Amino acid sequence: MLLLSIAYGFSADAAAGDATTARASNNVEQGDTGAAAPAALPAPATISSEGTNNAQIETTPSPLKDNEIRQRISGIFSEIEGLGAIEVSVAQGVVILAGETANERKAQQAINLANRLTDVVTVDDQINRTLDVQDNVSTAYQGLRTKGRNLFKALPLLVVAFLLFGLVAWFGAWLSRRQKLWQRLTPNPFVAELLAQTIKVIFIILGLILALSLIGAETIIGTLLGGAGVIGIAIGFAVKDTIENYIASLMLSIRQPFQARDHVVINDKEGIVVRLTSRATILMTLDGNQLRIPNADVFKGIILNYTQNPERRFTFELGVDANDDPLAAIKVGLDAVQTLDFVLAEPKAIAIITHVGDSNIILEFQMWVDQSKTDFGKARSIAIRETKHALEDQGFSLPEPIYRLRFNSKLEQALERFQIQSADSLTSDMTLTSPTHDSQIAMGPNALDEREKRQAKARAKEVLRGQDADEVLDARPDEKLMEKVDQEIAENVDGTDLLNKNSLRE
Repeated sequence: MLLLSIAYGFSADAAAGDATTARASNNVEQGDTGAAAPAALPAPATISSEGTNNAQIETTPSPLKDNEIRQRISGIFSEIEGLGAIEVSVAQGVVILAGETANERKAQQAINLANRLTDVVTVDDQINRTLDVQDNVSTAYQGLRTKGRNLFKALPLLVVAFLLFGLVAWFGAWLSRRQKLWQRLTPNPFVAELLAQTIKVIFIILGLILALSLIGAETIIGTLLGGAGVIGIAIGFAVKDTIENYIASLMLSIRQPFQARDHVVINDKEGIVVRLTSRATILMTLDGNQLRIPNADVFKGIILNYTQNPERRFTFELGVDANDDPLAAIKVGLDAVQTLDFVLAEPKAIAIITHVGDSNIILEFQMWVDQSKTDFGKARSIAIRETKHALEDQGFSLPEPIYRLRFNSKLEQALERFQIQSADSLTSDMTLTSPTHDSQIAMGPNALDEREKRQAKARAKEVLRGQDADEVLDARPDEKLMEKVDQEIAENVDGTDLLNKNSLRE
């Protein structure tokens, strides 16, 4: 049974080989007559790295077929410039190419053409590449000359394509400059500018596609788009921070978390908002300096806006003696701060006991001011002063910290002896002291403190009677800083501010 199967397989292979041979002979004969010449050049056969034809090899070749192959290849070479000097010989289906070609490109062309014929087993390359200067230069010259003639013939079409591209691009630029149209579509100036630029780019691309289609260069469009994609990815990585800032600018212009002249704190950077550009947010610090913060940091950062809610609370702490009543001290302090014009009646000022220290009781006073009419720092400073004076006038003491020192026995005995000696010396000198000094000793340390306090208050009243005292007690905002902010805003002549009062605030 196995022998019958093998015999049947050989018979089928032989029949298929005969049929292939018959078809090849028929194709060669038709090619010689010239009626069906393309039939002798079927689809390119698969060529290995060694230049061999992978078609099935006939079992019984014939000299007649080798002669037909040689004639056919020689006829093809005679019609192609640069291949006429190649000598062709065929034996057992093996094509041997000898002779000369000008360069490697022509030699490979000859090998590929020979491999495309049916019944060719392989091609033996014995071609000599002369690399002759005259032959190669003349060939290149002829090619350039042919291309030049074709370009000259295509000049009218190129001019028409260029004019078409220019017309479409000009229309896109004209349309992008219609600012009123884009502002009508969107009130946000940054989005309007983005739409205008997008329309301009779209029309440029459209004009380029139409121009290339007109001259029959549609394949270049795919190449340009592919190259633009690769270049776009590379540029995207190179300018990642710039693109991030641009997107952040777009989002900030839409969200509007602040407006010009707002007092804000952005990532611990405090100042007055001047403008929002396409790359950075510009602040005027409280010291009068210009501060630029990248919009990517602003968009991702923490924003504290003091202007959004003008009412702001400030606090401060004062300590009273542990023997004093803290609630009475709270009432005295609140009565004092409520007489100040800048302290709001609503919300009401309050004070609480925070903790009891080693030598005093700590009170925290809390009150509200209107930031649009009051300088926060000045108001807090004045409130602390008035509260302190009110407590002292009512007899409340603001004690300093008391520390207990421990000494060893020998040092304590030495201090006792020094104290006794000092007392004896003071007693012996009392007859020589002046009455004023005697009165000071009789008064004691507490009386001296009270006298020093009275002298300090009298000195303060004398100083505050001056002409410039009102400026010290004035809690209104500093107008100089806002003047600098207004000057910065007025200098924005190019209109790059993306903040718009008509846009909704976040």
